[in-house]
Amino acid sequence: MKKKIFLIFIISCTTLYAQEKKQVFVKHINTTVQEIAIDGQLNETAWSLAKSATNFWQYFPTDSLKAKNQTTIKMMFDDKNLYVGIVVKAKANNFIIPSLRRDFRASGNDNVTLIFDTFNDGSNAFFFGTNPAGVKREALLSGGGRDLSGFNLAWDTKWVCKTQILDDAYVAEIAIPLTAFKFREGETKWRFNSYQFDTQSNERNTWMNIPQNQSIFSLAYMGEMIFEKSLGKSRAPIAIVPYINTFSGKNFENNTALNDIKIGGDAKFAIGNSMNLDATINPDFSQVEVDQQTTNLTRFEISLPERRQFFIENSDLFGDFGDSRDGNPFFSRRIGIAKNKDDESIENGIIAGARLSGKLSSNLRLGILSVQTEEDVANEIPATNNAVVAVQQKLFSRSNLSFLFINKQATKSYSFLAKEDTYNRVIGIDYNLASKNNTWNGRYFLHKSFSPTTDGKDISAGISTEYNTRDFKIRLSGIYIEDDFRSDLGFIRRTDILKINPNIERTFYPSSGNIQKHAISLTPIFIWKPELSYQNSDYTIISRWNIDFKNTTSLEFSMNNRYTYLYDGFDPTRTDAIELPANTGYTYTSFEAKYRSDIRKQFSFDVSPSFGQFYNGKKYTLEGNLNWRLEPNFQTKIQVNYNYVRLPQPYATATIWLVGPRFDVTFNKNLFWNTLIQYNNQEDNLSINTRLQWRFAPLSDLFIAYNDNYNTHVPISPRFRSINLKLSYWLNL
Repeated sequence: MKKKIFLIFIISCTTLYAQEKKQVFVKHINTTVQEIAIDGQLNETAWSLAKSATNFWQYFPTDSLKAKNQTTIKMMFDDKNLYVGIVVKAKANNFIIPSLRRDFRASGNDNVTLIFDTFNDGSNAFFFGTNPAGVKREALLSGGGRDLSGFNLAWDTKWVCKTQILDDAYVAEIAIPLTAFKFREGETKWRFNSYQFDTQSNERNTWMNIPQNQSIFSLAYMGEMIFEKSLGKSRAPIAIVPYINTFSGKNFENNTALNDIKIGGDAKFAIGNSMNLDATINPDFSQVEVDQQTTNLTRFEISLPERRQFFIENSDLFGDFGDSRDGNPFFSRRIGIAKNKDDESIENGIIAGARLSGKLSSNLRLGILSVQTEEDVANEIPATNNAVVAVQQKLFSRSNLSFLFINKQATKSYSFLAKEDTYNRVIGIDYNLASKNNTWNGRYFLHKSFSPTTDGKDISAGISTEYNTRDFKIRLSGIYIEDDFRSDLGFIRRTDILKINPNIERTFYPSSGNIQKHAISLTPIFIWKPELSYQNSDYTIISRWNIDFKNTTSLEFSMNNRYTYLYDGFDPTRTDAIELPANTGYTYTSFEAKYRSDIRKQFSFDVSPSFGQFYNGKKYTLEGNLNWRLEPNFQTKIQVNYNYVRLPQPYATATIWLVGPRFDVTFNKNLFWNTLIQYNNQEDNLSINTRLQWRFAPLSDLFIAYNDNYNTHVPISPRFRSINLKLSYWLNL
């Protein structure tokens, strides 16, 4: 009966669809035969003939007024490039430029961004931006630009941008090769929008008027680019990216030296105008930039973002299935990592891989991925093939229906390999709802896994429907994961759960005063165990009040009422202390505040203290980040995470520190030096990663990276030390 109700709710939610009449913003794009010198001058005759897009709207602090200082955008194109000329007006030339490093974040500095929806689907887009110093950033947007989860700055492509700073403006002149985009041959229209951050007037502005309850990069709110003539066939070059990585290190704990020279590379082939074939041989997925550590006081694994270029483009096509927090069937960082015979996660070398992805037609996307990993018999790790097939069909204006197939399979027999680990497969179907104006959003999925020893309880299903207006945001959502559901290439926090996590939020917009908006919300989260007669295993009730001020500072207060039933013993401090006993329930309440200062200032910070009950004891936490910059060549950020956990005897009392200062020096747009020091007493580790990067040609780099790790037990002793020299070169054929 419960499953029938669940399925009826899924079907009924998919019928929700809302539309809103909106003003259409249209920009006509002329062709040009004049040679355009990209120098930031806009002095060619063709620019004077190009049509302008202007009349930007405020997005912050209001969404109902025109921008105080207007931005003007002109575009032209020829057979090879899209040319963009931008003039951004300002009070004066007191621009904030925190860094000269590529792929900067928009908040807290002056910049302008261009968004191109080349397939007119309202789901995916290409993103290019620059600041007054001509520093570039590019990204891929997915999920309709609904939130930051669809914002991928790891994508790179070649393009040219030059700027000049005037007394009351800055000018940007841009040439983007048409081969950087994917689009249909013969296309005459793209959807387009632009947004701009003006720090002196404290405004964020958009060409297409976007309500504040939507993200500033929402793909639901875009104008149109009408090309003077049809776009031709994209003649994308073959891109070859070879690398060489020399490595020398020493493991002091077992007194072994590690020296290696690795050679490999990636290749990118365009198939038609809208498909990509990516191939990799002996890829180097060693990270010259290390992951930022976190303090984990939960019972569950923490996911970290994907940074490896091979997996980036069209990554949403493979990874945007299920529930990202509790039931994501494909998580690309699983590839290249394996458990050894001691159940420890270690690197598992990748031999080669191929990935075909893109648009088969206006409404149909296809993704095929296959990666072969090597065997490591000493660590009892088999050679495996990791394959994914994804198909996505657009429905209505912005929704889509997707099919997924995953197969991880050992490619030969091993005496150490258990029968249940010889293969794991998942099939699934997802429906993503996105109404034309983004008032309604939803996700509904049903997945089934296959393994040699399953007994049939292998289903994962979920529903989520959200109604989002200026004043209210209401969500109804839940997820059901059976006990034997398994996805070896996914991120599944736990199985045997029925979870509901609705949310209701009311937002207020004061007509005067320093508060720009504030909101109150209530989020009850309840989890039951179906295999234990639906015993309630957890609940969290989050009551929250958010306040955003007109000077960009923000403040938040929250109360968390929790219940946790432990089925196994657990030491929340992870310090090998006596575990809290199994088969015990705990009810506890905590309080938290968050404050973020004005990030336009040279010195800014965010701080988050919390205190309250923690299982059968108390926990006091202070998290914060201190940021200081000397524009545009130096900035530092110090991450501090302090936890004091006091449990009654004989359980743990622990003081847990995570301190991570980062120093970033940008000598110019091509030479960078970054150092990250991390002290984590939960892992008794002090690590140093310092990296010099020279971008000697477009998307071609020389890295020198030094890593040092110390055991912080007294006496302090070295654990591991290494130096890398890595050279990669992007070659177009």
